[in-house]
Parts: sequence; C-alpha cells; structure tokens
Amino acid sequence: MRCVARSCIAAVLAGLLACPGFAANEKPLGLVIQAQSAQISNAKVAIGTTVYPGDQVETEAGGALRLRMGTSQLYLLASSSATLGQRSDSFFAEVSRGTVGFSSNGADQLELEVPQGVIRAANGQPAFGQVTIVGPQEIIVSAFHGSLVLDNDGELHTIPEGKSYRVTMDLEPAAAEPAPAMTASRDKADNTPAKRRRRKLAFILLFGGLGALASYGIWSELAESPSK
Repeated sequence: MRCVARSCIAAVLAGLLACPGFAANEKPLGLVIQAQSAQISNAKVAIGTTVYPGDQVETEAGGALRLRMGTSQLYLLASSSATLGQRSDSFFAEVSRGTVGFSSNGADQLELEVPQGVIRAANGQPAFGQVTIVGPQEIIVSAFHGSLVLDNDGELHTIPEGKSYRVTMDLEPAAAEPAPAMTASRDKADNTPAKRRRRKLAFILLFGGLGALASYGIWSELAESPSK
C-alpha cells in the first residue's frame, strides 16, 4: 500500500514540475496589465496573468493586450499574434501577424522580430514604436517617440522619430557586401542565437501619418490605468 502511495505522489510531483509555473528554471517574463478578447497559448487571459518564454499571445478582432516586461511594455492591437522570449540582454517578441508595439524607457530593451530583421530602440535609448505585418514580404514600421533601428543581420536602418516606413523584402538574398551607407558593425551585446539571412530591403516613407496617429491614440487609451 505504501508503495502505491509513493508512486502516486511521485507521479503528481513529476506532473507539477513539468508545468511552466512549477519549473525551477522557468522564470516569468512579466504579466498582463490589460486584456480584451486576448489569449495566451489558446487560454483566455485576464489582468495579472503571468507570461513565460515561449508563450504565444494573440488577440481576436476588436481585442487588445498589454504586457509589462521588466520596465518595458509590449502591446498587441486587434487580430495580432506574437511569441515571447528572452535573451541575456533583452526581451523579444516574434511577430507573426497584426500590429505589435513596445514602449521602453531604455532600462530594459525589448525587440520585435519580423522576417525583415529585428526592430529595437536606437542606441538603447527610450523609444515607443510598433510594426504592422502587411504581408509575407511587407511590413510598416512606425517610430512615435525616439528613433528605431531595423537590424537586417548587421545592416542597420534607422527609422527616425515621427516617421513611418513601408518595408518590402526581396525574395532573393542580398549581395555579400551591402552598400557602405547602410552598414554598421553588429552590437557586441547582440546575443541573437540564430544567424539570419540578410535580405534586400526597400524603404518607402509614408506620408500623412493618419495610421500612426490612430495607433498612438489607441496606445494612449491602453496606457490609462484600469481604474480609469
């Protein structure tokens, strides 16, 4: 009888340790501070829910989600999806669809990974920006506050504050030696685990800024405290 009891206890403990919430080496990335029609790994999410590396967060039509990750914040607008992760020097979100943005005060870096490269704040400075996946080879990058950098495997492109660019990607890889005006050495602190294939990118400055203003208004609403 004792053997059966011990076997049951061992099975229960093994099951608990296999769960992310009980894994000794699984540290949370942050928590949900606002949610509407949102899910984490196919489970409905509520304010206060903890997020972990590998979690897929997504919003439905008309939904929105905001996460606090360190001192930075990540948000998803309606019909968006991203997978969360962490490197030694930064948090990141791999964006698969929709519109995803971040706000950083410079203390904790937060990066957005897209097929065209990695988007982050320029020079580790405070920044607020977002990316919208338009199609398999096309995105729109907006820098609302502070400048952003699109890192195409060491080829750095700056998105100045207040500007939005449509970025299209050629299916063919770029030449081995990129144009000197667009090159820069990779930051030594960049610990991206996988080597990216450099792409040919085309940048088109968007005029009018109506989309940027609309997104900024949405962010302002999301930034209000739950009590408001």
